Amino acid sequence: MLQNSCTQAQNSPQDYLNAHNSARANVRVGPMTWDQNVASFAQNYVNQRISSDCNLVHSTNRPYGENLALGSGDFTGQAAVNLWVGERPFYDQSSNTCVGGECRHYTQVVWRNSVRLGCARGRCSNGLWFISCNYDPPGNFVGQRPY
Repeated sequence: MLQNSCTQAQNSPQDYLNAHNSARANVRVGPMTWDQNVASFAQNYVNQRISSDCNLVHSTNRPYGENLALGSGDFTGQAAVNLWVGERPFYDQSSNTCVGGECRHYTQVVWRNSVRLGCARGRCSNGLWFISCNYDPPGNFVGQRPY
């Protein structure tokens, strides 16, 4: 899906990276870099979802970690990352589990071994924005800690 220059300016690769790397720096995890192959995978999946039902359903047989978000208005990539990072209070580091709510989107954002990022955004027919970020290598392995 083509984005106009105004939309693209608010959802550039650097915007996604800045939001991710800020959260990672807060827990002393190194920064990610943008990867065009990962971004192409994300864009292809976004295109599939917006051409069908736009439901938050993860891609199948993916080689990457994946976070999805759906939002209205001017829902930006940074807003999506903020949603995922907003799960941080539910991550209990001592037990390495989610307590009181979902936290696995957050742990994927800060997963220390995920070093390449690719994200995409597309508009659904109902006006909502569908955002996918993919992570290489993937994270959230049972028994392993994100950082």
